[in-house]
Amino acid sequence: MLRPSFNELVDAANKYSGQEEPVVESRYSIVIAAAKRARQLIDGDEPLVDPKGRKPLSIAIDEIYQGKVQILSEDDTADID
Repeated sequence: MLRPSFNELVDAANKYSGQEEPVVESRYSIVIAAAKRARQLIDGDEPLVDPKGRKPLSIAIDEIYQGKVQILSEDDTADID
């Protein structure tokens, strides 16, 4: 079984988002966020957690679960541009 589960990961991502409304509402959203972060790690970004020899996707999931990486809603990303 995967640890953390999708439900635990979604709950953690919403908990650390700092938003009143949930930022992540579906499994698709969490998968896309983890994939984007894994791509950043592959491209050379430093991991925010101890990599322990794990693959980039596992590291990305751990970063999201621990609140080291926040997932922004589409409205928040429009404010950044």
